[in-house]
Amino acid sequence: MVWTPLHAKIHRTIRSRHLFERNQRLLIAVSGGQDSLCLIKLLLDLQSKWGWDLGIAHCDHRWRSDSEANAHHVENLAKTWGIAFYLETANEPINSEAAARDWRYQALSAIAKANNYQYIVTGHTASDRAETLLYNLIRGTGADGLQALTWQRPLTTGIMLVRPLLEITRTQTEQFCQEFKLPIWEDSTNQDLQYARNRIRQELIPYLRENFNPQVESALAQTAELLQAEVEYLEKSAQELREEAMNMGHKEDSLPPLRFNRRVLQKAPLALQRRVMRQVLQQILTDAPSFEHIEKLTALIIAPNRSQTDPFPGGAIAQVEGDWICLK
Repeated sequence: MVWTPLHAKIHRTIRSRHLFERNQRLLIAVSGGQDSLCLIKLLLDLQSKWGWDLGIAHCDHRWRSDSEANAHHVENLAKTWGIAFYLETANEPINSEAAARDWRYQALSAIAKANNYQYIVTGHTASDRAETLLYNLIRGTGADGLQALTWQRPLTTGIMLVRPLLEITRTQTEQFCQEFKLPIWEDSTNQDLQYARNRIRQELIPYLRENFNPQVESALAQTAELLQAEVEYLEKSAQELREEAMNMGHKEDSLPPLRFNRRVLQKAPLALQRRVMRQVLQQILTDAPSFEHIEKLTALIIAPNRSQTDPFPGGAIAQVEGDWICLK
């Protein structure tokens, strides 16, 4: 086996970030593209050092005429490498990116659960991280959206989603595939500029690279990495503050169950006040709370007594009752 700097880097990353333990069962999501091929090759080569039990899962969205041939291609690779292969095919073509992603994670979770895999591993790279940051920045999400694509997150009970390639760019995965002559399956939908992410990938990033910073992908990925730690810290602090504000004064039984103390919140910085309000709204709204929703609720922290908001989606209203903000 040829041991490249990329092998060494991923080996170090897995160890230092505690992404996997030894002798675990890992289910690798393989589309057949360069990133997932680079990922599976690296994990196969590292397998002897870690004692992993590897499997390949492929999800066929049925939105391309060659999707069945693509699935066969990945299945043949799994046979060549002598590892288990699992295929999930959509009942009908899925035509939105968000719906496809949701279906894919559900399908992967079901395969992992049925076959006792503790981890689902995807080939997301620093380039994906940079694109996600730009995509969410343009849509107007806060720091939470900008730090999306974390190293690991729980998908369902007992199954962790892990992304070991977040410090590797797409240029590097392409070079790696060429070096090892891995048969990349070119996905024609990646060229389709009707998808916003493809326009970011094909047009915006190359423009930024050429005119602003040749290392723009790595720079944006590093920003996402910094934000990830900060978001984690703020979320935890906000949760503690929310619990303190909600646990005050249990004796006042006439108040509704979802209420929190303004005096506790008033002494906190605005960043934490907003996060507390967002956490509260996440409990009562079906969709993610908007900036306007959060600001509307945050304003009640210093509003006059009896102030109230207009209804949130679903009909809930927040009202000031003395030291309390009550949601009804």
